[in-house]
Amino acid sequence: MPELPEVETIRLGLEKYLVGCKIIDVEIKIPRMLAGSAKQIIGAKIIGLKRIGKGLIIELDNDFVLAIHLKMTGQLIYQDSRIKGPTLSPKIGGPTLPTKYSHIIFTLDNGSFLYYNDLRQFGWVKVVRKDELMQIPFFKEMGPEPPVAKAMGGQAPLNLSKFIEILGKSNTAIKVLIMDQKKIGGIGNIYANEAYVLKKSLEYGGSSDENFVNALGQEGNYQKHALVYGREGEKCPDCNSRVQKIKLGGRGTYFCPKCQK
Repeated sequence: MPELPEVETIRLGLEKYLVGCKIIDVEIKIPRMLAGSAKQIIGAKIIGLKRIGKGLIIELDNDFVLAIHLKMTGQLIYQDSRIKGPTLSPKIGGPTLPTKYSHIIFTLDNGSFLYYNDLRQFGWVKVVRKDELMQIPFFKEMGPEPPVAKAMGGQAPLNLSKFIEILGKSNTAIKVLIMDQKKIGGIGNIYANEAYVLKKSLEYGGSSDENFVNALGQEGNYQKHALVYGREGEKCPDCNSRVQKIKLGGRGTYFCPKCQK
């Protein structure tokens, strides 16, 4: 599932291209993938992109926003005829867009397109009123997040004293706790293993361990730099102990038995 660095990478990429564009059409291939009425956003201009935890918000110049959660395999990919760059990742489902996984297609007034792809169809895209956005449980219940990137949530960023307070109110295993979005926002299984290397992951464009691609359909590179995640049996770079893997909270957990006791 895309985590804070991946969603922030997408936000930054889309912000560059989408702001100022007007939505002129919305093609919905699987009706349940879009909650709300597409009529409310057709003709609206995109004025900004924000993020709350793993959630993305596309702000419009009317009374509505698009709220998006990519879940396990969701992708948001921008394309126009002017962009020349690396070949699209095969993780989008084919060599060209749209693919069989392109369930919602937004047509913009400059001849460009925004594709919402989702292999497993677990994600959601909602058309909601701006004044009702924070009533969506996912956003309303989001805990404070590490201050590595700009977020739109109502809470102050996570700091050491707040982190200690959260720990003191729970007897849950530390990894399970920091993955709980109601306690701390934006962290999932990759960065819970990697001990908060969120800024470093942003520098490498996020992790394409599974289906993540950036706003132009290209893969991130952090997975090549992970110290323990996905490296069972390899040597720890600090002490040469072998990285182990266990199940914790139902999730595969990688750790060095010496450095991460």
